[in-house]
Amino acid sequence: MKIVVTGAAGFIATSLLPRLLNSGDEVHGVDNYFLGKREFVARSLGAPNFHFYEFDLLDRDRVIALFRDVRPDLVWHLAANSDISFGTKYTDFDLKGGTLVTYNVLEAMRLAGTKELLFSSSGAIYGEPKVMPTPENYGPILPISLYAASKAACETLITAFASNYGIRSWIFRFGNITGPFPTHGVIHDFILKLKKDPTRLQILGDGRQSKPYVHVEDCLDGMMFGHKQARESVNCFNLAVPDATSVNEIAQWTIEAMGLDAKRVLLEYTGGSRGWPGDVPQVRLDTRRMESLGWRPKMKSAEAVRRSISETVEQMR
Repeated sequence: MKIVVTGAAGFIATSLLPRLLNSGDEVHGVDNYFLGKREFVARSLGAPNFHFYEFDLLDRDRVIALFRDVRPDLVWHLAANSDISFGTKYTDFDLKGGTLVTYNVLEAMRLAGTKELLFSSSGAIYGEPKVMPTPENYGPILPISLYAASKAACETLITAFASNYGIRSWIFRFGNITGPFPTHGVIHDFILKLKKDPTRLQILGDGRQSKPYVHVEDCLDGMMFGHKQARESVNCFNLAVPDATSVNEIAQWTIEAMGLDAKRVLLEYTGGSRGWPGDVPQVRLDTRRMESLGWRPKMKSAEAVRRSISETVEQMR
């Protein structure tokens, strides 16, 4: 297949690209290196079936030209602002980097005749739901961050294009994805803080925030399985695990993995139930729709987190 991967230098794509390339697919990756890392892409640059383009997906003419030239069969649309703090500071950041970029990708698909799209959405779109675990048909959706609002807007654009132009889509609402090669996130931040000062660790909020963590390998397994098994015009799934892990647990496991004495590390809390404005403190996602297809993650939340801490500590030595 001819495949375009947006956000090709990002956290999820750095684990996806080897899979696609080893399968013999012709892969065309795009990234502007805002959050993505050059060293992540470098792992795949030697493959003869990989082509990389450095430009901003907000440049609609460049996106349309790429799709016109490649005529891809499938798009993995992973590009987005995954660091919510940027969207809090700059209120148009997610609008541009999420919603408008998604429109550009969809328009390029329409013009090129590309008919299949896998989209990385988020469980954050539910906001603070009254029902937990939260199913895919929960509503009304009331996101509390600009990041989540952008993801919700992207989903509506995708379903409208699917209806009008015959583009089949797979929308995956993620739990927290974790694993090697992070660009940010709680594990990444804790390791950096402890490397700078191994005697103290600042924890945002009260540390009781608890969410389902999915290892990136399970995430990709789930997306590929869903793409193969679900064949509706629009296929929407929570991609998560049934259990959850707290920030306090992640802090303790990170201290342990770095070989530090937990009794000598002072934990300092910023206070409040949220880590930052727009943070949803408690997340539980109903995973029965994916399970009904026959898919289950290999790792529970705690196992995914512990493995990711170990992988990231080793990577960041």
